Amino acid sequence: MARGKASRDARMRERLTQEAARIMAVEGIRDFSQAKRKAALHLGAPATTNLPQNREIQAALQEYQRLFGGARQVTALQTLREAALEAMDFFAAFKPRLVGSVLDGTAGPDSAVDLHCFADTPEDVVLFLMDQGVPFDTEEQRLRFDDHYDFVPVHRFVAGDVPVNVAVFTGRGRAHPPRSPVDGRPMQRAGRGELESLIAAEA
Repeated sequence: MARGKASRDARMRERLTQEAARIMAVEGIRDFSQAKRKAALHLGAPATTNLPQNREIQAALQEYQRLFGGARQVTALQTLREAALEAMDFFAAFKPRLVGSVLDGTAGPDSAVDLHCFADTPEDVVLFLMDQGVPFDTEEQRLRFDDHYDFVPVHRFVAGDVPVNVAVFTGRGRAHPPRSPVDGRPMQRAGRGELESLIAAEA
């Protein structure tokens, strides 16, 4: 009996993983918790506690896009990476680094370019955007670091048709990236040269 239950639990967990990945790919959802909840609801198990880990969904998402994304997803990713390169040039004074789905390849047509920028004070980037005449909204994002959580300002604007999110780090945030929501490890950051290599490889 226990073995049968374990097998059913494993099958349900796999179904939840695949459905959450599909939801993220098709609906453009980037929040893993939201995707899990929607997957559980779709599968008729809204109260289940047998939820997959974020890294399981991330792996399934990459596989889903490889199998079903086709030319549309490849084109969208290339467009977003080229937009990211332009954004990095625009913010060159703040040593920008690319993070998130545009870097790891899971971005879709509705994804945003996510940058980490570095300044002596958060106001430096605010003044820069105002001087450049860029309309933007700002909110604070709660991020986990090695031994604590911190709130980081994130400026959001649209460049052409591409949404861009710029998180501004000061102090320790320069050398110590926040933890990834996918696997809990320090978040991967890429400089301009690395991004150029990715674009060249795709081309």
